Amino acid sequence: MSEPAAPAGTVAATGPGADGPAPRWHYRRSLASRITLLTTIAVGVAVAFVALGAFITTRVQLQSSLDSSLLERAQQAATQATLANSVRADIPPWALGAGDIRIAFIDLDHNPPVLSADSADDPKISLGDEELAVALRSTAYSLRTVETEAERFRVVAVPAGQDRQALVLAQSLEPQERVLAKLGFVSILFGVAGIITAGMAGWAVATNGLRPVRRLTGAVETIARTERLEPIAVEGDDEVARLATAFNQMLLALDHSRARQRQLVADAGHELRTPLTSLRTNIELLGQADGGGADLPPGAREELLDDVAAQIEELSQLVGDLVELARDEPLPTVVEALDLAEAVDHAVERVRRRAPSVAFEVEATPWVVRGEAGTLERAVTNLLDNAAKWSPPGGTVRVSLADGVLTVDDEGPGIAEQDLPHVFDRFYRSEESRAMPGSGLGLSIVAQAAERHAGRVHAERSPYGGARLVLALPGGPAPLA
Repeated sequence: MSEPAAPAGTVAATGPGADGPAPRWHYRRSLASRITLLTTIAVGVAVAFVALGAFITTRVQLQSSLDSSLLERAQQAATQATLANSVRADIPPWALGAGDIRIAFIDLDHNPPVLSADSADDPKISLGDEELAVALRSTAYSLRTVETEAERFRVVAVPAGQDRQALVLAQSLEPQERVLAKLGFVSILFGVAGIITAGMAGWAVATNGLRPVRRLTGAVETIARTERLEPIAVEGDDEVARLATAFNQMLLALDHSRARQRQLVADAGHELRTPLTSLRTNIELLGQADGGGADLPPGAREELLDDVAAQIEELSQLVGDLVELARDEPLPTVVEALDLAEAVDHAVERVRRRAPSVAFEVEATPWVVRGEAGTLERAVTNLLDNAAKWSPPGGTVRVSLADGVLTVDDEGPGIAEQDLPHVFDRFYRSEESRAMPGSGLGLSIVAQAAERHAGRVHAERSPYGGARLVLALPGGPAPLA
């Protein structure tokens, strides 16, 4: 059963199960905008916490100051001997030094108390159990907030006069609330101004701070467009400078890789030119003979055909060597355990058929190497082919394998001192070898195989008068787990 199609206008969701992970929203924004946004958010949160802390601290301090002042005034007024008569005679509060508050005198032997009002429109404040508890001497004083329909009051009660009597003072909280309202407005105003300023400063810092990054980006884009691997100018010693230095190292590696590729192509073209020219000449001669244009001497046709076959084989080997050396990284291969002694025996059998005039003395002990079997066998074969090529007819090639060190000695003319450092270079051929068949790539493949298998290879003079080539590979005498 097919799934219903998505409605028109909708966008298919992306995720790990779709074409790829969904891009995060903040990666769609520029780095400068992200820095500005994060700076603004950080400053906004900081300003909010500071403003909230200042508001709460101011409110607590105002409340504490008001409570202390109100309690002190109530205690001082309670010590007046004529307090009860003054309140009952409706003497104005300012006459008692309390012109900004309401006053009531609780006498439980009379009617229930109500705080006095300055006018008929002012709200009446009914007292509660807290004040009655003070009149009964149950508590030393009471202090609480009373809300009416119009406003809020802070009410304090202290013992006064005789038993069952108390003095009550109430002060409006409206002045305090006006102060707090103004403080909140000012905090919000300055907070918004601070956030805007922080955003502008963040944008300026991000813009100026990312200027080296933009220059580096422009330089890299120019290199990608023009393909000129010129070093990038490094300024300072900060993280951007380190990034520019890393780019320069990468450019240097790319330049060396490009140079090696160009050298490989140039050397390959030079090496291919000779066999191709000779092959074309021989084929043209055969074509002229078959067309009746010229008569070949007896046996010349067979000689030309043998020469063409040898040149094709040499050309095939050269192309194979070039493909092998052109691989910067090894292709996916099967890594397995290989007994190097068996590889030496197989290589000796192959080379012995190609060079029947050369004798081989082999002394090999088992040594198991973990790697690519084909590459290792070809490296061993190239070492033996090189020794057989340089050995004179009737000469002996001595092959020794002990503890992972393969030593091949021949009885040829040896290697000159000036040629020893270049024996394993690509297409390098000494003066004596230029007239001999070969492409100059065989020993290069040996060096490449040794490098891929964490081994080493070197050349030296042999005590038997010729050359000695040594290949050392890590492994063990027993099969690897």
